[in-house]
Amino acid sequence: MKKSFVQIGLLFFLPVLLAPLALTAQQKISMSDAIMKGRTVLAPSNLKQLQWIPGTTQFTHVVDNRLVRVQAPGLKTDTLDILDKINTGLTGMGVPVLGGFPAVTWVNNDLLTFSNNNEMYAYSLTQGLQRKNGYPADADNLDVHDKTYAAAYTRKDGLWVNANGKEMQVAQSEGPGIVYGKSVHRDEFGIFKGTFWSPGGRYLAFYRMDESMVTQYPIYILDSMPAQVREIRYPFAGSKSHHVTVGVFDTQTGQKLYLNTGEPAEQYLTNVAWSSDDKYLLIAVVNREQNHMWLKQFDAATGAFVKTIFEETNDKWVEPEKPAVFVPGSTDQFLWQSERDGYNHLYLCNLAGTEMRQISKGAMPVTNFYGFDGKGENCYYQVADESGLNRFLYAANLKTGANIRLNADEGIHNGLVSSNGEWALDAFTSKDTPRQIYLQSVKKPNDRKIIFSAKNPLDGFQLGQTRLVTLPSPGGPTLNARLILPTDFDEKKQYPALVYVYNGPHVQMVTNGWLAGGELWMHHMAEQGYVVFVLDGRGSANRGFAFESAIHRRVADCEIEDQMTGINYLKSQTFIDPKRIGIYGWSYGGFMTTSLMTRPEAKGAFRCGVAGGPVLDWSMYEIMYTERYMDTPKENPEGYAKSNLFNYIDNLSGRLLMIHGSSDDVVLWQHSLRYIRECVRKGKQIDYFVYPEHLHNVLGPDRVHLFEKIEKFFNENLRDAPEEKP
Repeated sequence: MKKSFVQIGLLFFLPVLLAPLALTAQQKISMSDAIMKGRTVLAPSNLKQLQWIPGTTQFTHVVDNRLVRVQAPGLKTDTLDILDKINTGLTGMGVPVLGGFPAVTWVNNDLLTFSNNNEMYAYSLTQGLQRKNGYPADADNLDVHDKTYAAAYTRKDGLWVNANGKEMQVAQSEGPGIVYGKSVHRDEFGIFKGTFWSPGGRYLAFYRMDESMVTQYPIYILDSMPAQVREIRYPFAGSKSHHVTVGVFDTQTGQKLYLNTGEPAEQYLTNVAWSSDDKYLLIAVVNREQNHMWLKQFDAATGAFVKTIFEETNDKWVEPEKPAVFVPGSTDQFLWQSERDGYNHLYLCNLAGTEMRQISKGAMPVTNFYGFDGKGENCYYQVADESGLNRFLYAANLKTGANIRLNADEGIHNGLVSSNGEWALDAFTSKDTPRQIYLQSVKKPNDRKIIFSAKNPLDGFQLGQTRLVTLPSPGGPTLNARLILPTDFDEKKQYPALVYVYNGPHVQMVTNGWLAGGELWMHHMAEQGYVVFVLDGRGSANRGFAFESAIHRRVADCEIEDQMTGINYLKSQTFIDPKRIGIYGWSYGGFMTTSLMTRPEAKGAFRCGVAGGPVLDWSMYEIMYTERYMDTPKENPEGYAKSNLFNYIDNLSGRLLMIHGSSDDVVLWQHSLRYIRECVRKGKQIDYFVYPEHLHNVLGPDRVHLFEKIEKFFNENLRDAPEEKP
C-alpha cells in the first residue's frame, strides 16, 4: 500500500484506513462478548498445533482429532488417525482415555510425546504407546527434559526431580523466605522459571532464593473469620533485596553443588544457559544498579568461576533478557542478544569473549529468535521494522553475516522454520488480514503457497474504520497511534474521545497486525459513540533503546509530552468534541492516567478518567523494575518527588475512578488506599472500586463486570454528561 503524508498545521500524519467490515450487517459486539470471546470465537482461526517434524521436510497440524501431515515440496498430504490407538494403549495401562487429541511434540518422524494426568507418554507410529515418566499431582513449576523425560518440579518451597521413575529431593527450604526452583528477581530480565536442564539431561541447574531479609506484606484472605492474611515478600525500591544463588544437581549421583557467583549478594543472576557439552553454565550477572552486566562462565562440575566472557555497560541501564544459545555442533560459539548498538541485535560470540560477527543490523530490533538449521550454518529471526509497526522474518548465514528478508508484505509475520532450514511456515496478519499461513522456500522467498486463510471472524458485525496515524514527538521520533471511529461515523458531527494509555516499557499497543492491534472492547466502545484513541509514546517497546530509555530517572515526563501531542491532534480534528475527552489505563497505564488527570502539564485535557491498579508513588514499587528506570529514591530524590502523584491531588478537577484488586501483589493495594485517604484529607472527591481477592489483573467472568463498570462510568461522565457551562 502506498504511503502518503498529509500536513495539517504542524502535524504530520499517515492515515491507513481499514475498510468497514460487513457494512450490511446489523449485529453489534456486546461488552461481554468482547471480553469473553475476543481471544476465542471472535479471534481469527488458526491451524492447531502447527509444527515441523524434526529431521524431515514435513509439518503437521490437528483437524478433528486427527493429525494432518503435509510434505513441504508439493504439499502432499495424509492423515494420521492415531487417537484411538493412543487410547487403546492407555486402556491397556489401566488409565483413563483421552477425550480429545492431546498437545503433542514431535521428536522425530516416528515418535511424538504428550502429557496427561501427571504422566508423560511417547507414541511411536511403529511401536505404539509407552509411559515414560510421571510427577505428583501437587507438583508446581514443572520442567521436563525433552529427551530423557526427567521431570523437575517444586512442592511448596522445595525442589524435586523424578528421573527414570526415581523421585529425588534436590533441596528443601531451610526456613521462611527461602525457596528453591522457582522464578526469581520478580520475573524481570526475561526470567520466567527456576530450573534449567543441561542439554544431555544429566544435570539440573536451579535457583535458590533467600527472601528472609525482604519486607513482608499482608494480603487479606476474606473468607476466613476473623480475616487472616497471606504474607508475601515485597522488596520496595531502595530497600533490601533478596539474595539468589544457582545450584547444580547431578541426577546420576544425587549430589549438588553451588556456583561461586560471589559478592555482592544483592546482584541479579539472569539468563542461565548451558554449554552444548554440559560442561559450563553461562550467567548474565547484573549489578543492582543495573548499569553493568558481566557474562560469566562457571564450571558445572565444580561450581568454580572460570572467567568473564565479556561485559556491557550503559549510563542508563543494561537489561539482558535472552540467554546465550549455542550453535549446533559447536561447544564454543553462541549467539547473544544485546542492545549495545542502540537496537536489540544478534551477535555471534565465542567463549574466549570474541565478538566474531554482528548478525542482525540497523534500526530494526530483533523481536524473536527462531533458531538454527541442523548444521548450524544459518539462523532465523524476526525483526520490527523502522516504523515499529511491522514484523519481518530474516535468515542469516553465521559465517558471512549475509542475510535475506523472507517477506515483502507489510504486517506481522511469525515464522516456523524446518530443522534443515529449507522451508518456513509464515503466519501472517495485517490490519485488514485476519490470518494467512504461507509455506515458502527459504532460499527463494518469493516461492510461496498459501496453506491456510482464516475467515474474518467479525463478518456479520458492524465495525467502524480504524486509522493508523503517525505524529511527531516533541522529543524527535515519530509516534504511532490508532483511532477507531464509530460505526455510523459522520465527519460533520462531534464525538467524545476515549483515550486508552499504557506508554510503559516492554509494551507496544499499536501495530500493523489484525485490527491494528486494537481489542474488541475498544470496538464496542466505538459502537457506543466514542472515538477510541491509543498512542505509543516514548518509553514503549520495539523502537530502539533511545526511544525506550527516554524515561530514565523521570518517568511520566516525556510520556505526558507525547500523550499531549496525541490530545492536541485529537482536538484539531473537527469531529472530536474537545470538552469530552476521557482516559483509561491499567498498571503503568493507571499511573499515566492519574498523571494526566493531575499533573499541571496536562491541566484540563481530560474530563474524566479511570485508573486501574495504578502505581502512585514509585518508592512503593518493587526494586527490580523501579531502580532500572528511576535509580533509588536516595540517588534520584527529584525524580521520585516529581513522579509522586500524591503531590498533585490538589490539581484534580475532573472525575477520577480508581480501581484496584485487593490481593494485588504487583502494585500493592496500599497505593490506592493511601491515595484516597489523601483525597479525603484534601477534600477531593474520587470514585473508587475494589475487586476482592483479585490480583493485579481482574480476570475471568469478573472482567466483564470490570469493563461494564468502566463503560458505565464513561457514559455517565463523558458521552451522556450534560454540556459543561463556560
